[in-house]
Amino acid sequence: MSIRKISFIFIIASVLAVGCDDFDELNTNPNEPITVSSDVLLASAIRQSVNTMVNESFLLGNNAAQLTAKTLRTEVDAYNWNAFPTVWEGMYTSLSDVNSVEQQAIESSNEQMEGVAVVMRSWIFSVLTNAYGDIPYFDAIAAEGGTFTPAYDLQEDIYADLLSELDRAADLLAGPGSISGDILLNNDASKWQKFANSLRMRLLMTASNSLPDAGTRFAAVFNEGNYIQSNQDNVTLTYLDAFPNQFPLLPLKTGDFDAVAFSQTALDVMNQYNDPRLARYARPDNDDFSSAATFSGAANGSNNANCSKVGSRLGVQYYNISAQTTASELGLPTAEGIVMTYAEVEFLLAEAAAKGWISEDIEEHYRAGIAASMVYHQVNPEPFGYSSVDDFYANSGVAYSEVTDIWEQKWVALFFHGLEPYFEVRRWYAESGMSWDGIPFLAPPCDNLNNDVLPMRFLYPGQEQSLNAANYQEAVTRLGGNDFNTTVWVVE
Repeated sequence: MSIRKISFIFIIASVLAVGCDDFDELNTNPNEPITVSSDVLLASAIRQSVNTMVNESFLLGNNAAQLTAKTLRTEVDAYNWNAFPTVWEGMYTSLSDVNSVEQQAIESSNEQMEGVAVVMRSWIFSVLTNAYGDIPYFDAIAAEGGTFTPAYDLQEDIYADLLSELDRAADLLAGPGSISGDILLNNDASKWQKFANSLRMRLLMTASNSLPDAGTRFAAVFNEGNYIQSNQDNVTLTYLDAFPNQFPLLPLKTGDFDAVAFSQTALDVMNQYNDPRLARYARPDNDDFSSAATFSGAANGSNNANCSKVGSRLGVQYYNISAQTTASELGLPTAEGIVMTYAEVEFLLAEAAAKGWISEDIEEHYRAGIAASMVYHQVNPEPFGYSSVDDFYANSGVAYSEVTDIWEQKWVALFFHGLEPYFEVRRWYAESGMSWDGIPFLAPPCDNLNNDVLPMRFLYPGQEQSLNAANYQEAVTRLGGNDFNTTVWVVE
């Protein structure tokens, strides 16, 4: 027998003699981590969820609210809605990392990190339930416990738990521990507390048509005083200049970016007041940022001859166009990923005052919301005929007179705020008796395919029919069909 054959047999025998524990050791790569630390998981969850919302602002939120308009593939504008699975997949995917952060924080008694995880989880679920209605919630991320087909929970029950969890999170964030890996609020527990409380106010306003004690609960949060109160408290993700941490629209091909343009509806409203934010939201057609700037608007609706699709490109902070002015040349940063801003909170307070929920001056908060939005977007009032933001408010005609003024200016300020522009338009539509007549700055999209009716929800993704069939069918039966015209609890 040759030496080579003897050696081969010896090797085989040696391997067979190795016990299971030793074999596992042989298959363990010392250079690969077995577990991932919570700081890495938190950064991943933030990036995944915020990037999803930036993309969906571009594709869905702004277009469904008529702040922008699709020039190609106009299903959103035309109300020919199909399932929007990227919202479902993107946000549910990020929940797995959030859940791991929460579990690690509990195991290490790190209450601040647990509080961050609870706030993130609550925000993500709030987006999902506002978009779809009843969704898997209580058992949605329970695969480790053997639940692979979670039930769809009632939106009313989800909201009750979200509000309770955000209250609990604010307390956790005041407790022991520390935060790491936070690329959203720089490991600042006090800012996460403000976010938690501000999100509570947002949800109470969103569900105000259906929650009898929304006003009382809103006032209680307001009276605590610990909410977003300046642009320094904004919940926004600052992007870097390079992949993978760059603004999600920057890698798009020019044709894909140009599939969305500034809308005629938004242009009409902003032209009415010579609003300086116009030069931030849209790129001048002549690439001239002086008083000679020209803008155009694309019509929301079907892609036919009746609905013009010629509109200004979106602003310089959202995309770099070769041979045209860049954001850096104007001294502007790349756009951020917006989760919640001071401007939104001020408009929440203005509307709460108008509803009689809080004893505050309506105009004071309304005016502060406009100013906060303009300061955030670093506007230049001079090309639009104003010396300052105060001058704009005093002389543009935007001054407060009725509650629909709050809606209008909040709508303008919610540009690129995820799906929130659509959620708010839906709420105002419901408050107006399921009619456009109560929203003076909006009208049904041109030649839409839904009889001028605003869709009330997103369709459940098709994959749910095969992966979670029984629970999906129960939810659809409860709704009366997987129909985008079915009213969800928050606007009933």
